Amino acid sequence: MIQIGIFSGYFPYDLETTAKKVQELGLNTVQLDLHFKDIDLSSGQITREKAKRVQDTFRDHDAPICAISGYTNIVHPDLDKRRANVERLKEIIRSARDFGTPYVISESGTFNPESEWDHHEHNRSEDAYEQVRSVLTELAEEAWNHGATFLLETYVNNVIGSVRETARVFNDIQHPGLELLMDPTNYFDQSNIDDQAGVLNEVFDVLGDRVRIAHAKDVKRAGADKSEKHADIGDDDALASHTFRGVGEIELPAAGLGSLDYDLYVKRLAERSPNIPLIIEHLDEADIPRAKEFIRETLKRQGV
Repeated sequence: MIQIGIFSGYFPYDLETTAKKVQELGLNTVQLDLHFKDIDLSSGQITREKAKRVQDTFRDHDAPICAISGYTNIVHPDLDKRRANVERLKEIIRSARDFGTPYVISESGTFNPESEWDHHEHNRSEDAYEQVRSVLTELAEEAWNHGATFLLETYVNNVIGSVRETARVFNDIQHPGLELLMDPTNYFDQSNIDDQAGVLNEVFDVLGDRVRIAHAKDVKRAGADKSEKHADIGDDDALASHTFRGVGEIELPAAGLGSLDYDLYVKRLAERSPNIPLIIEHLDEADIPRAKEFIRETLKRQGV
């Protein structure tokens, strides 16, 4: 059974309040963001005792931690910043089991010095790929040595941004400490957004056996209206307020507010990973009930 979860970071509260709100919303797992008003989990401040407290609090509220957000630019062009980013990610990896999960997630990064999310022309070079491959190998080894698994999240703006590049990484780094975070919306750009079925099927046909956690957001062309398929899920103000820039003219709004073929996504996800956590993202707290209901209804239609 696919579990519907949420990023804990969408709740800007203390630990207990966050866990209580997740429980009240009927969500049964969280991807942990290391930010709470009453506990310091910043760089150098994670301890086994703090991690156990966080793990127990979410478990006590029926929402165990399924993965930890470690998002950072692992190939920052400033080598000092890169080193600090990678060391922070390793710190999280070493503590993952104390939080109650083996999985730590990050994207592959970009050579853009101004943004962790924007493209840079060097990203498509062989040199960029080799630098990412080296860091990912290092992270996979660190994870495996501490009973954890590093999950790579493909993102079209980053160095590893396509199905082909992701498959190449797994072929080149044949290590049990490296697996995949599935988010099909991250593979879309202007060239393929009109081929929903083609992209979704390619993603699962090529990478489906590496998936350990999945994300739930949406994709659409910038300025596009809601499709007729999703016309009953919210007003235009809600649609505008939950839009995040993807690449070029592509935007990544909350689940149900774009054009992604969610029935096909859920169908393929359930075929390959029937018990996977599906984590809602790209929204604010007020929109979580709507997004949860959209996902729940989609799962129901697919008999999942």
